[in-house]
Amino acid sequence: MGNPKAFMTIPRQEAGYRPVHDRICDFSEVEQTLNISDRKLQASRCMDCGVPFCHWACPLGNRPPEFQDAVYKGLWDEAYLILSKTNDFPEFTGRICPALCEKSCVLKLSMDAPVTIRENEAAITETAFREGFIQPCHYERNGKKVAVIGSGPAGLAAANQLNKKGYEVTVFEKLEYIGGLLRFGIPNFKLSKTVIDRRIKLMEEEGITFKTNTEIDIKNLPEGFDAYCLCSGAPEARDLSIPGRELNGIHFALEMLAQQNRILAGQSFSKKDLINAKGKHVLVIGGGDTGSDCIGTSIRQGAASVTQIEIMPKPPIGCNPSTPWPQWPIVLKTSSSHEEGCTRRWNLASNKFIGDNGHVCGVEVEEVEWMPAPDGGRPVMKPTGKKEIIKTEMVLLAMGFLKPEKPQLPPNAFMAGDAATGASLVVRCIAGGRDAAKQIDQFLSK
Repeated sequence: MGNPKAFMTIPRQEAGYRPVHDRICDFSEVEQTLNISDRKLQASRCMDCGVPFCHWACPLGNRPPEFQDAVYKGLWDEAYLILSKTNDFPEFTGRICPALCEKSCVLKLSMDAPVTIRENEAAITETAFREGFIQPCHYERNGKKVAVIGSGPAGLAAANQLNKKGYEVTVFEKLEYIGGLLRFGIPNFKLSKTVIDRRIKLMEEEGITFKTNTEIDIKNLPEGFDAYCLCSGAPEARDLSIPGRELNGIHFALEMLAQQNRILAGQSFSKKDLINAKGKHVLVIGGGDTGSDCIGTSIRQGAASVTQIEIMPKPPIGCNPSTPWPQWPIVLKTSSSHEEGCTRRWNLASNKFIGDNGHVCGVEVEEVEWMPAPDGGRPVMKPTGKKEIIKTEMVLLAMGFLKPEKPQLPPNAFMAGDAATGASLVVRCIAGGRDAAKQIDQFLSK
């Protein structure tokens, strides 16, 4: 490493977010960037550990010590070359990945100040695009064709890898835009859709064919292909089947998030179909990232107030002794959306929706306790009888997604991403797409 002792003198510095009063007025990306000098200093903090746990923790097997060293030395083209060998889309993961690598960084484990790996990853990619290091490549064709069903992160990764191996790849997308979860499930203030468009344009120039508005029945796959990669995601959201569910004003989170992204892309909706939080008291049920996205979107739409409830207990702040490394640390996460103004509550189960003239006006919730299971398994939820009504005019259900049933497939069809594993992280979907591409290549090379 260029400076093996930098971690002793240079503190962790994050780029941070735009000021709250500024960012809630638009849907532009909230995260800022560091200047090149500060970014190189942050890269220099990497210790080049003998056993790099960051590499071990990354589903893609990224090699942070190597690309951090290149950044510190100003070798941005080399840094991107190293990064792109393991990650097809570092501009995506550099923005929205929860950074499993950083949770395993030795500086995280020893002093709670990991290297800014995720931000450095995004900076490398943006520099590579800006400086023209990324140019379309053309690969020698092997005469075989592969169909990829679904254009989310798994489908795009599989298509990208198969194209590099010489296959003629066609990606089928049932919706009107390419991107899947990246396009419709993630707000623009976290991932600008111009970032997706830029990558899709590059993939098209490299020979990949994209077909939108084309729904494929996986039981009747299109003819003319030697193999198929099914990356249709986990589209079915987990519902809350309690009395009053039929009332107006109760929506799945993705209905709202996808519609807002479509509006920002230029589409319009009738007043009857519009899902908008302007002037409303909004209740978000579910404490994960999707719930956080609903909070930020509701605030930008002009909600009167936003409350988020979670059935699980409030996690501890900073450190959780019950989830030591190498487990994922279950600690309180405060997102940029939470900072923008939101009431957060825990240990609340929803009993029923309350309506007025066919529209939701409140939710009866009950405080619960979580008791250790006698057999040491999953904790048992115990209602306490303490009930109250939270007044609301819009409810957003953000409780995750159901794992799709795996269908019977022909031997030349492979699954990847959320379709195979159930809802997961974008970085894991990219890894799954890359693995599926390897399996298809091995199958067709026999």
